[in-house]
Amino acid sequence: MAAFGSRLRVLLVLAGVLACAGASAQPAAAGAASAPAAGEAASAPAKPRPPLPPREQYSEKGADTCLECHDDVTPGYSGAAIFKGKHAHRMDKRAPFGPGGLQCEACHGPGARHAASKNPQSINSLKASSSQTAQERNQTCLGCHQAGSRIGWHASTHERSGLACGDCHQIHQDRDPVLAKSSEPDVCFSCHKQKRGDFQKPSTHPVRFGLMGCSDCHSPHGSTTTAMLNKPTLNQTCNSCHADKRGPLLWEHAPVAEDCSLCHTAHGSVRNALLTKTPPLLCQQCHAPAGHPSVARTSQSLPGGNAGGSIFLVAGGCTNCHSRVHGSNHPAGAKLMR
Repeated sequence: MAAFGSRLRVLLVLAGVLACAGASAQPAAAGAASAPAAGEAASAPAKPRPPLPPREQYSEKGADTCLECHDDVTPGYSGAAIFKGKHAHRMDKRAPFGPGGLQCEACHGPGARHAASKNPQSINSLKASSSQTAQERNQTCLGCHQAGSRIGWHASTHERSGLACGDCHQIHQDRDPVLAKSSEPDVCFSCHKQKRGDFQKPSTHPVRFGLMGCSDCHSPHGSTTTAMLNKPTLNQTCNSCHADKRGPLLWEHAPVAEDCSLCHTAHGSVRNALLTKTPPLLCQQCHAPAGHPSVARTSQSLPGGNAGGSIFLVAGGCTNCHSRVHGSNHPAGAKLMR
């Protein structure tokens, strides 16, 4: 029995050795079999990429193709916002999304190549980073938006300065900021930085409070007047709000009828009533002070000084007496005092 037990143990040991040897041989055989296959795959030529669609080819699914990627939301862009505006009106044949319209590609051009290559330069992004010039980008908008105030765009200061429609307008937002009176000035101030400072001065139009916009006085798409004003002259622009200064009056003040900017500055002043200078210095630019009690030769000429100063030099200056400075209809108002 002892001899039989020892033989049995020897047989079990041999069986274990053979099992281990077989297990280690299988991965080696598999590796040897896969090596030729890997070599064949490496030596096989790579499949050529399909050719890109021609630039003039439109996508098959229109806006659905675009929204597969452009569905994000950022402070300046929303993929869904376009569907809330006039451009996506389904029943308006003039709109890009109207009957027979090309949807996104009506403005951005054929997009099949862009959808296949994902190259930003393969489509008109209407951004400043686009490969197209501002004039080329503007043609997209001017193809539809030609009438009204935009009729003077081709002769405007903004057009000559290389400004593009997309530099001011953002149609991929719920509300284009430049079309809202409260946010329009911030769009203009991005270029006209000095005017932002002017509107922070003590005396100014209520632009910073959202009660007035730049376009209330200026025509951003072009005008034949100085500073692209809405009206033919500066006075007509001012009188559209300040109608009481329009006249005609029985006794007129010459600079009022000539040009408001002779006394006032439109965007802001540190003086009262948007004045360019403080009275009486403002008035004395035209009116000779000789023989009049408004002459301030030295500081001693002011009230409290030794020279018998005049009260007419303080507060409103000349307007302390000549209160009807813009003109008068009073029969005895020749001196604009009543």
